[in-house]
Amino acid sequence: MLLLEGGHTLKGPSTGKVKPSLERSAILLALSETREEEDKLKKSLIESFNLRCGVTELGGTVANLQHTGKLTNSVMSTAFNTGVIPKEDRKIHALIHATLEASNSIFIHTNSNASFALKIGLVSDSEWLAVAIYGRSSLHPLLEHARVGLGVMHL
Repeated sequence: MLLLEGGHTLKGPSTGKVKPSLERSAILLALSETREEEDKLKKSLIESFNLRCGVTELGGTVANLQHTGKLTNSVMSTAFNTGVIPKEDRKIHALIHATLEASNSIFIHTNSNASFALKIGLVSDSEWLAVAIYGRSSLHPLLEHARVGLGVMHL
């Protein structure tokens, strides 16, 4: 069993517990605040539950992240480089749709000039894929907002 900051625990198959949901796992990765916390969580998910995980961070404006494809390209690169998905057309299609679903919650009701700092957690098993995005947006440092988005697709 791995105890994470905030009191979250993950229990392995030897305890008779079922694996954590992909959605919850992706959200926890996106919410992790330190590289150490992120690495512990990834290690537990991989070793205890045979899940594939990846994390990436990026920043920019809505126009820079969404309309140029920077967000989608970063997620795809992370998914390929960490083994979250292989380079297969149907799995890439699922990844793109899960990313778009998650980003809808991030970019809704915001100005195109708003700046974003985002952390993205990716988790997959043999059948499903979850993409979670957590971050902060702001037009001005005194007007910062936290945002979270989640997308899930069948592989």
